[in-house]
This record gives sequence, structure tokens and C-alpha cells, in this order.
Amino acid sequence: MSEADRRDATGTLTDRLPGRLAGIGNRGLFVVATLLVLVVIGVFGALNPESTTGRLFDILTDKSTLASALRLSVPIAFAALGGIFAEKSGVINIGLEGLLIIGAFGGVYATDITGSIWIGMGAGVLASTILAALFAVVTIEFRADQIIAGLAIWLIALGLAPFLSQVIYGGPNTDSVETFSSITIPYLSEIPFFGALFDASPVVYLMFAAVGASWYTLYRTSFGRWVIASGENPKALDTAGVSVRKVRYAAVMLSGVLSGIGGAALSLSLGQFTGNGPTMVNGKGFIAIVAYLFGNYNPIGAMLSTLLFAGLDAVQLTLQARDVLAIPKPLVRTIPYLTVIVVLALVGKTRIPKAAGEHYESGEE
Repeated sequence: MSEADRRDATGTLTDRLPGRLAGIGNRGLFVVATLLVLVVIGVFGALNPESTTGRLFDILTDKSTLASALRLSVPIAFAALGGIFAEKSGVINIGLEGLLIIGAFGGVYATDITGSIWIGMGAGVLASTILAALFAVVTIEFRADQIIAGLAIWLIALGLAPFLSQVIYGGPNTDSVETFSSITIPYLSEIPFFGALFDASPVVYLMFAAVGASWYTLYRTSFGRWVIASGENPKALDTAGVSVRKVRYAAVMLSGVLSGIGGAALSLSLGQFTGNGPTMVNGKGFIAIVAYLFGNYNPIGAMLSTLLFAGLDAVQLTLQARDVLAIPKPLVRTIPYLTVIVVLALVGKTRIPKAAGEHYESGEE
């Protein structure tokens, strides 16, 4: 090859490289960067097991870290799935935080008075669904601003749940109730790290089942196609003879059901509802919104995003307990939230459904 040909080939490759990198996208670059960081930590940690990097590698590969990540993922994942259905249908539901809160309180209260944890779970779902129905009526029937209505739902739950706890239990925190017992699969549960997948609460397995069912519903059923059409082109759906209003009602109600499961699972995993400050939910509903945006409205993508945030949360809890890093603990606690900020910056080009946030009446042009 002549020198001129080599220059042409190099120039062609250089010209194509930015386009190829752009084709990967911000999400892909973020995933690649994350994997590279993990590889670096793994290599240096294996070579220097007594170093800070080595101790960090031990934490990342510890079975208890994965177990904590799975437990912390449950409320976020369920809320994210609910948010996907609502927003895919054209209704932006930023009140997921409120749905989690009311579901968490309802689950504990019903378990306390009935003695059945599964009845408590159902009551948490019912409470969250009722609040979601209120949101649906206000936004679909009365055409209220969806963002303002979502904030109102959050604030209602933020005030109502601790108030009910104060009235019933004499304080913002409820009494302790029964918690979920782990399902342990012999032998498989003893596998290093991945053994946590076979020694987990029933709600963890329910979470994985819900992700699969949500994906199948959205992309393999008529209802899922109606939900997508309602958010992308409601006029076309209406012309096809399907009620946009009914589809949106169903999607918002489904967001209440899923968020209710997540909220009840959160409180019943700990055996108590705590209503101090932002309550025990503590922003998980808002993180769920980031998770499904980063996952591009795909249930599986949202699940993976949730595992990232929950994993970082689990790691920071262990870092504080073991005092591995020579930095103040308040800064360690910010690790998951700094990641959320980075992810928010990366999802700026996420394409939301075309009709999201827009009201529609049958017969409108």
C-alpha cells in the first residue's frame, strides 16, 4: 500500500470514528465506561488484595452486596414499570413517589390488623390504586396539568400516610409487623456472589416476573399496542375504534397497582412504615422515573438501570459500615445520587412518546 493510500485509509477511519461513537449513544458509552471501571477495579484488586482497591473489589463481589441490591431494587423497579405504562399511554405520572408511600403504609396497617402479610400486600396495592384512580380522573376526565397533578398526589401521600400513622399509632412510625421470609434453594444458594439470586424474598422473584410480564404485555399483546398507540398517535387509535380514554385509564390504574406492590414490598420487607421526613420511600419514586427514562421505556432496560442504582446504594452502605474509603461518610452517601445526576445528563435525548402530557378527546382533530 502506498503512502497516499495509507493516508486515505487513515483519514477515512478517522472520519468514520465519530459517527460510530455517536451511533453507540450516550447510554452505550456509559455502559462501556462502567464496565471498564469494574475491570480496572478487578485487576488492581486481585493484584493488591490488602489495598483500598482490593477491599472495594471484595465488597463488589460479596454475595451480601448483590442480596442488598436485589432487595433495594424492588420498590424502584415496580414504580418504574408503572411509570412506563402510564407514560407510554400519554399520561406523565410523576406521582410515583406518592403511590409508593401510600402503598407502604397501607401494606403495614392491613398486615397489623389482619395478621396476614399477603392481605397487607393486597391492601397496599388497593390504597395505591385508589390514589392512582384519583390522579387519572383529575388528568383524563378534568384535563388537569399532569405534572401539577402528579406533584399533588405525592404531597397528598406525603402528608396523609404519616398523619394516619400519628392518629393510629401515636407517631409517624407504625408498630412492627411480620416480614417476608426468604426462599432458599439448597446448593444453588451457596454459589459465591450469584447465590444471592437463590436466597431471596418472594418479592424479588415477583419483581423479575413483573418485568417479564410487563415486557410481554407491552410488545406482544393488543393491550400493549393500544397503550403505545395512545401515547404516540391517539387520533389513529381513536379512528381504529379503540377508546383512548379507557386505555389511558387502564394504564394509569396499572401504574397504581405496580407501585402499590413496590411500596408494600418495601415496608413489609422491613416490617414497619416510617413516616419521618421524606418517609421511608425517600425519593425512590423519582429514581424510578430516571430508571425508566435511562432504560428508554423498556421494562428490561428499566430493570437494569434500577439494579445499577440499587447496587450503588448497597455498596455505599457497606462502605460506610466498613469505613473503606478515607472520605467523610456523608460524601459516601451521595454516590448513588451523583450517579442519578450523571444519568439524567445522559438521557437528555430520550424520545418520550409524542402525545405524552397531551389531553385527547374523541373526535378532536
